[in-house]
Amino acid sequence: MISFFVALGVLIFGYLFYGKFIANTIFKLEPQRETPAVTMSDGVDYMMMPWWKVFLIQFLNIAGLGPIFGAVAGAMWGPVAFIWIALGSVFAGAVHDFFSGMLSVRHKGLSISEIVGIYLGKTAKIGMRFFTVLLMVIVGAVFIMGPAKILSGLMPDFGSMNLWIWIVFIYYILATILPVDKIIGRIYPIFGFALIFMAVGLFLALLFGDFTIPEISFENLHSSPSKFPIFPMLFITIACGAISGFHATQSPLMARCISNEKYGRPVFYGAMISEGVVALIWAAISMSFFGGVGELNGIMSEHGGNAAWVVNEVSNSLLGTFGGILALLGVVAAPITSGDTAFRSARLIVADFLNFNQASNKNRLIVSIPLFIVGFLLTQIDFAIVWRYFAWSNQTLATIVLWAITVFLVQSNRNYWVTLIPSVFMTSVITTYLLFAPEGFGLPYQLSVYGGILFAVFTIVLFMRWYRSRKVSTNCLETEKVYVTNK
Repeated sequence: MISFFVALGVLIFGYLFYGKFIANTIFKLEPQRETPAVTMSDGVDYMMMPWWKVFLIQFLNIAGLGPIFGAVAGAMWGPVAFIWIALGSVFAGAVHDFFSGMLSVRHKGLSISEIVGIYLGKTAKIGMRFFTVLLMVIVGAVFIMGPAKILSGLMPDFGSMNLWIWIVFIYYILATILPVDKIIGRIYPIFGFALIFMAVGLFLALLFGDFTIPEISFENLHSSPSKFPIFPMLFITIACGAISGFHATQSPLMARCISNEKYGRPVFYGAMISEGVVALIWAAISMSFFGGVGELNGIMSEHGGNAAWVVNEVSNSLLGTFGGILALLGVVAAPITSGDTAFRSARLIVADFLNFNQASNKNRLIVSIPLFIVGFLLTQIDFAIVWRYFAWSNQTLATIVLWAITVFLVQSNRNYWVTLIPSVFMTSVITTYLLFAPEGFGLPYQLSVYGGILFAVFTIVLFMRWYRSRKVSTNCLETEKVYVTNK
């Protein structure tokens, strides 16, 4: 259990110290600067909310199936998952979420595609617009099917999975179109309580129960290690519990509601650390509840990799009937509260690049209806296929956003290494996965790893060439200014 508590300590102290360093020293928060919620209030998407409510909404927005289902699946590799959850959350995920939120605050609440365009250029902006909208619709479809599957399993006598799909889908339509405070601002605190109860309850069960949590090692304990090597498969599987591009699409939603920049660290950095804690707890309980990592692999294989079965079994066994219901409410709430804001985010991204005012219900419907049609069609495709493509797309988006943040830091003459290192690492992860995975090119593992490393090195070379050329241009301009002044 020592490894578990060390990882938990890394998350907590990471927020207290590294998060403060990122917020105050690198980004330089300005509490006196007015936020878009103050200067652009429209009563629909831009409106001030208490910071604790903004935090809860941000936490629930980003806490989809990833920190629970992803952590359960990630636990199949063994305690090496603790390392990725702790270090990934502190040095990559929380930094990614903080900057994507605060850059949106500084740029009038713009969507992440527009922010990427500002720092990576017009071509990147156009590509990101289509990429993020498609990803949001895929996320929405995934988070329709995920909770519908859980609910139909919990209440088989109530109705079929198709009925639950329609119920969740109708809720998404309302949450996407109505002002942010009408549904999202009111029910999220309830869902937040359920999710927090679940995490606290399982943590206490770990603390006082008779569980043996394995200590950290780099051994691959997956039942099919050759098919599922730690690198890159673990880093794609545990996404939302360490770093996730989906979060960058959600942070601008709350950038439009935050009342003061001083709340940026607890809302954006803190929500990601909180999600890391949830993922850490679920990874630990998954490795120990059934007797060990080997037993977990056997259970997952027996149930076709269905993490929902594991969640249901653990919750009801450790928290009792009432506690299990509350815990499962949290599990269902997590994807639902990510799915609704995925569609809402897609609406805002489309509205941003079309410069289409969203104050009226009619305009919101015009943008939303095509998105919902595509999202519903995606629910008819096999869930496993949609999830696999979502996983890679999600981490690819995170990588692009990290590179955009790195460019911002260079242009602002700030320490860019804090995002350059995770940018390069994630570039190697997504490239290796694309080359190796069956849904990618299906190349041999060693060749895929070499390809991933080479492409990461290539991006470093491109970055350093751009950095040196920019430095030369800046020096030339400064020399010219001095010459003109002296003349």
